Amino acid sequence: MTKEEKNSNSLGARRFRRVVEDFKCLKCGTQVKGNGYTDHCPNCLWGLHVDVMPGDRASGCRGQLQPINVVYEDDSYVITYKCVKCRAIKNFKASSEDNVDVLANLANASAKA
Repeated sequence: MTKEEKNSNSLGARRFRRVVEDFKCLKCGTQVKGNGYTDHCPNCLWGLHVDVMPGDRASGCRGQLQPINVVYEDDSYVITYKCVKCRAIKNFKASSEDNVDVLANLANASAKA
């Protein structure tokens, strides 16, 4: 457990904070219009390691999150990410705005691995 996670846990469970943020994807350059739940680029699916707990923006890592797997569970797709900087593993739900071709390619690659 990282120091950030310990500090976050010692403060008790935090509630998700919805903050609408627009951003430019560091991987593909797409200008992304955030909706308060946006945690990755809908074009290439890459994200940024900014949270310890969803929405808190407390991570000091700021590494890029590479999509490495996608699974279908509980009526939605869940994308697994690996931070290229600190190697942390994170799971986020796919968005209805996500590029279905990129999701399908990731699912196919995951199934072959």
